[in-house]
Amino acid sequence: MVVLTLLLLFIFLSAILYIKLKCFWCNSKVCLIGKTAIITGGASGMGYETALALASRGCRIIICDVKKNLTEIVEEIKQKTHNDQIIGKLIDLQSFKSVRSFANDILKSENKLDILICNAGVAEYRHSQLTEDGLQRSMQVNYFSHFLLTHLLLDLLKKSAPSRIIFISSVLAYVSYLNIDELNPGPKYFTKWYKKLYGGMYSDSKKALAAATKTFGEKLEGTGVTANCVHLGVVKTTFIPEIFKNEKTFMLEGVQTAIHLAVSDEVQHISGKSFTEGRMIPCPLQLTDKFCKELWDATICYTQLRPNEISC
Repeated sequence: MVVLTLLLLFIFLSAILYIKLKCFWCNSKVCLIGKTAIITGGASGMGYETALALASRGCRIIICDVKKNLTEIVEEIKQKTHNDQIIGKLIDLQSFKSVRSFANDILKSENKLDILICNAGVAEYRHSQLTEDGLQRSMQVNYFSHFLLTHLLLDLLKKSAPSRIIFISSVLAYVSYLNIDELNPGPKYFTKWYKKLYGGMYSDSKKALAAATKTFGEKLEGTGVTANCVHLGVVKTTFIPEIFKNEKTFMLEGVQTAIHLAVSDEVQHISGKSFTEGRMIPCPLQLTDKFCKELWDATICYTQLRPNEISC
């Protein structure tokens, strides 16, 4: 056990050293004045840093989060970026009702949407509580609700084309093996040794995001809307051990690929792809056309999307 712990620590520290010595940084100078972006989970962590980065380019930012101190966070970003076009709106991704309410609010108040960044997430490796919709919380927050939100805002994104959708996934998507019949599993799922070893529901939800990205890319071809996925590695988030939580550098480096996908002209015509460290990478091997279609169809059922809400 001691040897395994030391080995994992060595791998972890090696990854940190690699990032420190060789980290992608978005050098695009694109101005975002006149553009509007929505960032889920934008009140803290990587979402907050992404909001700062885009706001500093003049972008109008709509931060949607479950946090009650949104007003304070909005004012903080305004002061740091000298950009008054920052708005905070409540959304609870544990509730499809809340997601629908937020989307309806956006459709009534906004006449354009250029960038949608699906960033919010929770990491629960053991059996978690069920949401009010009867779903595992990690899967609903990380995947189902973002899938639903994207569909509900898709017509606005099309109207605003060229526009971009960015899903925040994880390198753990590459070690997950997702079964369609385990999108909302019972307690037995969490006792499987390989699920414990490879991140369980968190990893599976991130693989689902990668699969949805691929399908969105195919279905949105020719609409002017692109969808891409960022696979984050070792970054400063609430999932990293306490000893590293004060290293703001990790946070800044971790959002660079997301910023690149949001602003760079280099990727404006690329869609349905996976990225890390600013470069395109192969999608996880499991994501065959057959698997992605089955997952897509199952997700439509889980999210209770109506036929008239599916525009791709």
